[in-house]
Amino acid sequence: MADHDFLFALELSDEAHFDRMIGHLTGAVLAYVGYAPTAVEDITARLRGALASGASAGHRRCDVRFRAHGGQLEILVSCQGSAEWRTTRPLP
Repeated sequence: MADHDFLFALELSDEAHFDRMIGHLTGAVLAYVGYAPTAVEDITARLRGALASGASAGHRRCDVRFRAHGGQLEILVSCQGSAEWRTTRPLP
């Protein structure tokens, strides 16, 4: 998958209502690029944690971005008024 680049982004207006969708979506994106199930579970849990932190701080709107570029996958969570959370991993 390292030869392919993509950007997938979405805006969530209420994290608590979209938890199940985020789990399915993250799993689908990570499986698409070829991560092992254990890596998918780990990254999904960390992403959910980042969204929960934003929600617990009272921020209703969060942006989530998955970007594959240059052999890396970057995931970014940005909730209004909170510090950004990001992780970068090599593409399998």
